[in-house]
Amino acid sequence: MAAAAGLLLCTACGGSGGSAPAVAGASSPSVTSAGAPAGTQPPQYPWHTGIAATSFWVGQVISGASDGSQAISTYDPQWESHYGGCDGVVTGGGCQAEPRTATNGFFPTAMTPRQNPFYLDLPFDDVHNATARAERAAVIPWAHDPRYAAQLAQGSLMKNHWVELSNAGHSCYGQIEDAGPRLYDDARYVFGSHDERPANTQINNAGLDVSPALNGCLAFTHGYDSDQDHVSWRFVDQTTVPSGPWTRIVTTNPATRSTTTG
Repeated sequence: MAAAAGLLLCTACGGSGGSAPAVAGASSPSVTSAGAPAGTQPPQYPWHTGIAATSFWVGQVISGASDGSQAISTYDPQWESHYGGCDGVVTGGGCQAEPRTATNGFFPTAMTPRQNPFYLDLPFDDVHNATARAERAAVIPWAHDPRYAAQLAQGSLMKNHWVELSNAGHSCYGQIEDAGPRLYDDARYVFGSHDERPANTQINNAGLDVSPALNGCLAFTHGYDSDQDHVSWRFVDQTTVPSGPWTRIVTTNPATRSTTTG
């Protein structure tokens, strides 16, 4: 599908101007030789504002939900194993989320993660959804950026990409490690440049799931089993991610495509 006018990289959305939320403490580090080409500025992406967000975590199992097992992700069939186990506490044989605080950087207290605990999903699966995979070159803004050629060759342009999130004056960063909620090819919302709304009509029209670390960092007030918290978010270039608890461990393993998927 050709990229429509609403599916464009925002080249004039600098800083927190326009409708972007105020972001505290998010100064951008200098671009290194591994980042944007010399003499160029890292790309700026548009904000998606006031989006309902739900929470999920590695090892979570939601009974009766068709996409409810977080022992795997669409990008990693061994997500829980690679992550290091349940991203919380094991109680009664199940993996439960635990409160996260700034005291230890919002990290889990009962396990040591091997991957970044600041993770999220967005409803665009460019690995196993046939529609999303077919149109990713047309709609993903960094699809033709040579810095992501290796990532594309490894199977996904979405996995591990950085996102900035903001809520009530709290600014946090995370990496995409799954797809959802509910939909997997919502390109209009995910890559839209006019603050489009999610196509999902369930769970309060939620447009993303966030990890317990992000839930705590963003100071969500409704707990983990809720669809009442809202967040603003935008994609960010890896070179503009400031140091923080989200950079203590950076996930780098590539996507794995199921051999049963055409």
